[in-house]
Amino acid sequence: MDTFVRSYLFLRRAIGVLGISLPIVVIVGKEIVDGGGLLGSLSGYYYSDLRNVFVGTLCAIGVFLIAYRGYGRIDDIAANVAGVAGIGVALFPTSPTAPTPVEHAIGVAHLVFAGIFFLTLAFFCLFLFTKTDGTPSPRKRSRNVVYRVCGVVMLVSLALLVINAAFFNAATVSLHPTVWLESLAVIAFGFAWLVKGETLLADPPQPSRP
Repeated sequence: MDTFVRSYLFLRRAIGVLGISLPIVVIVGKEIVDGGGLLGSLSGYYYSDLRNVFVGTLCAIGVFLIAYRGYGRIDDIAANVAGVAGIGVALFPTSPTAPTPVEHAIGVAHLVFAGIFFLTLAFFCLFLFTKTDGTPSPRKRSRNVVYRVCGVVMLVSLALLVINAAFFNAATVSLHPTVWLESLAVIAFGFAWLVKGETLLADPPQPSRP
């Protein structure tokens, strides 16, 4: 039993670390490798020298999510959906500048996968991670606050991305809101999984009985 618990903790921590590190590594790495400033979106780093890092990290997150097993069937289905969507985000890149019809269709698929990915992960934070058997401990209540904040951050980030794309994209392009909002959503999901992996706010160990 301890082996299974440690395996699930490892998966949660791995997902969390990969989520938090993805935007940091691709943004900073691209600046180190070839400079040129921020790109228009986090997905746009697919077309940079950090492509393999971007794709590899998302695929790893997807595989870990598919391998993850929660506390019930809903947890497993949600993890599988998020995992497949994460891999889809990696394998169906965002549309480049002046896309062909095929590239445009692939870009639409990218957006669909990204939406499913983030909405499912927000569902984890708001409804699955917050479940409790019995009376929650003080640490569990604190973790639930973190989960809810992370879930709300992801949903607000997605809403702002849609609003910006629909109404303000031309006016705000120099501020790079898309890359910042996408990065914020990814870091929020990664932080929630890191907490779920008991890296932070873990319950204190129970004293052993004599």
